[in-house]
Amino acid sequence: MKYILTLMFCLCLLSACKSNEQAMNFEFTDQDGSAFGSSNLEGKVWVANFIFTNCNTVCPPMTAHMAKLQQMLEDEGVQAELVSFTVDPEVDNPDTLKSFANNFDADFANWHFLTGYSQKEIEDFAKENFATLVRKPADQEQVMHGTSFYVVDQNGNLVESYSGVEDTPYEDIIEKIKELN
Repeated sequence: MKYILTLMFCLCLLSACKSNEQAMNFEFTDQDGSAFGSSNLEGKVWVANFIFTNCNTVCPPMTAHMAKLQQMLEDEGVQAELVSFTVDPEVDNPDTLKSFANNFDADFANWHFLTGYSQKEIEDFAKENFATLVRKPADQEQVMHGTSFYVVDQNGNLVESYSGVEDTPYEDIIEKIKELN
């Protein structure tokens, strides 16, 4: 019994320590060709999604929904960063991402489009940090990926996910961000 209590105490301590750490640790390249990573997001609430520029299905509407969310956050004076990770890093270089983002009037002051990693790195990163699938089948241009918007707290912990394609619950996302701020 004493062993079990000691083990439970240690697990509680470990989980308490984990919640104060930066849960996601990364440094990639943004749409300007500059380094951008988890250190830039420390102490900030942020919303992430996964897209790619030559997507012919879900990415354009997802990016339009993120643009609408960005405008709503600005209108309400709510502070949050937005981060779009490309799932096709071999195609989506900084210039390609910037051009794509400009089609949606993205404000780069708080919306970052990231690349600068290998296909395997983004597949592993998405699975480990967001519990979502990213996979580019061999000899295909389209990439399979999740379509959620992920709210991440100031410590880099994933808090909630929401639909980024259909019936995006903007008000719920903004309310969650307000709670965390």
